Amino acid sequence: MTVSAGRRNGEGGFSLIESLVALALTGLVLSALANITAQWLPNWNRGLDRIQRSEMISITLQRIADDLAASQYVPIGGGETKPLFAGTERSVIFVRTALGPNVGPGLDVVRLSETSDQGGLATVRSRMSFRPMPPQQASDRLHFAEPVLLLRAPYQLSFAYAGDDQAWQSSWQDAEKLPAKIRLTVRDSSNGRAVSTVTTIHVQTLAQGECKQADGKCNDNGQPANQSGQQGNSPAASQGGGGAGQGGSR
Repeated sequence: MTVSAGRRNGEGGFSLIESLVALALTGLVLSALANITAQWLPNWNRGLDRIQRSEMISITLQRIADDLAASQYVPIGGGETKPLFAGTERSVIFVRTALGPNVGPGLDVVRLSETSDQGGLATVRSRMSFRPMPPQQASDRLHFAEPVLLLRAPYQLSFAYAGDDQAWQSSWQDAEKLPAKIRLTVRDSSNGRAVSTVTTIHVQTLAQGECKQADGKCNDNGQPANQSGQQGNSPAASQGGGGAGQGGSR
């Protein structure tokens, strides 16, 4: 009995007071960590969100720039030689090679424009297959479909155009050639910050001898085929024929 009592008295352990002090210290440490986390976590989340938005805008700008750089000099048809290209500050219409997983060879008319929906202002890309059409009916026959969302408010996309003179302007319409460069600017309306990039269109005019007719009916000089036929009936040709006839009569 004496030995067992001595062993129990020699066993170590925490008293109730020590346990309460340990719990109090643990609570103080956890409370301090909670306060520190509450201070830096929102800043961390805002910084991470800002980085993600910047990366998203950069990727979007690069995709739009690549899309515009592929613009081609394609007349609308009906004897018109000016390229189908209409650019304003908030929208641009151009022709490029058809792009998509289920799209065959051909051309697309692409429109990048700002529109509004239930979520507010948004920049979308829409397309339609290119078909030659009379210039006077072009505006009535451009029916775009398959919209793809590019940007949404508070971000707004604007365009500027420059020719070989490097002078920037807010519109490019009814020009004899495509713009040399297009500047894309994305502005955050909530804080006024803006990000911009410049893309270069590789071909602004038709190459010499290239067919100016959208239907491909051209002669070797790049002129409409009906003009080559008219040249064959020119007065000079008629006189030559007459001279040959006179020579034969002699």
